[in-house]
Amino acid sequence: MVDELEAAAGAARGAKLAHRIADATYAYERERYQEARRTLRILADEVPESATVRELYGLVLYRTGQWAAGAKQLEAFRQMTGSFDQNPVLADCYRALRRYDDAQQVWDDLREASPSGDLVAEGRIVAAGCRADQGDLQGAIALLERSARKVNRPQDRHLRQWYALADLYERAGDVPRARDLFSRIAANEPDAFDVGVRLRSLR
Repeated sequence: MVDELEAAAGAARGAKLAHRIADATYAYERERYQEARRTLRILADEVPESATVRELYGLVLYRTGQWAAGAKQLEAFRQMTGSFDQNPVLADCYRALRRYDDAQQVWDDLREASPSGDLVAEGRIVAAGCRADQGDLQGAIALLERSARKVNRPQDRHLRQWYALADLYERAGDVPRARDLFSRIAANEPDAFDVGVRLRSLR
């Protein structure tokens, strides 16, 4: 990051900018999003060629519900780096804007690249959400059903996909399958999400 900033703004200025980004990162990690946004808005104007700034600013804008502005920053980050790291967040920005074709394209790019299981899982959840938003509950379910298989040691990505699929089952009126998946999540991680409340509502 420091090398990137020094290349953009010079050695002395780059070091100062790195400290400001570190402060913004600290604020972001502690969910002080407005504080982070104020710093990053200035930095994005000062060093628009910084992929680090674009990425973090995009994430802050996403967290504060500024979908269009967040998508702009995350698209810039993606173009600068070729990274797929924020594709799920970018797709979710497009989903919030009802730009479903753009969200689908971002998901297609991610799926074809398959950079990591966690990223693909997050992208799949967003893609399923896009289908559900457009009234295609069965299509959304079909996209996530492959993730419903039991695993001996489920990771967070498994729990997140199970939860999304359970929610879709409930919305589609398939209460037994929804209950089964919510129960499986609770058996592995009782405090995950609001799974206890969801299970009680299905009794």
